[in-house]
Amino acid sequence: MKKQLFFLMAIASVMITSCQSKTNEQPTTEQVVVDNIMARRSVRQYKQEPVKREQMETIVKCGINAPNAMNKQAWEVRVLDNKADIDSISKIYLAANPRYAAESTFRNMFRNAPTVAFLAAPANPNFMEVINIGLMAENMMLAAQSMGIGTCCLGGPVYFLNDNPDAKFFINKLNFSADYQLVLVLAFGYPDENPGAKPRDESKVIFID
Repeated sequence: MKKQLFFLMAIASVMITSCQSKTNEQPTTEQVVVDNIMARRSVRQYKQEPVKREQMETIVKCGINAPNAMNKQAWEVRVLDNKADIDSISKIYLAANPRYAAESTFRNMFRNAPTVAFLAAPANPNFMEVINIGLMAENMMLAAQSMGIGTCCLGGPVYFLNDNPDAKFFINKLNFSADYQLVLVLAFGYPDENPGAKPRDESKVIFID
């Protein structure tokens, strides 16, 4: 009986050790990167707390390390987390777009984000300069995702800020170089929602043999 009990305990010990070993296995770098990409969603509701400055510094550093044509680094980045400034331009936006005033969730024109990044390229950017901005933006959004920070890529505010004369003061505040223009806006914040994934059409991908 003692021998049987000892034998059963030995088997149990091996099984527990095996399970712990599997549980403690660390995901590969490849899997971490892939999971991070696949988990990112466009977030449109955020907690009101701005993203920590040290986190945004890392996010921007990831952005400017994106590939860019001939390493010209033809971009400029401005990060704003001042609620008063965001609210002031949002009031002007609401005046021009009153339909948004009826939305109970509306807090600001940047999808309610407490921290906003503005990406600029040379005026009348060429094909590659626009792609550079896109690569920078993707780096920033994926870096944010890895920190639990939500993001949303915004085009509407670009047209409003560039074209509305009443927004001129805000563009001036961003203080881009004279030969640069706003190309893309990115919203950042700690998510206050958990949007699901939208399906992707994989039939549009074909491997050529």
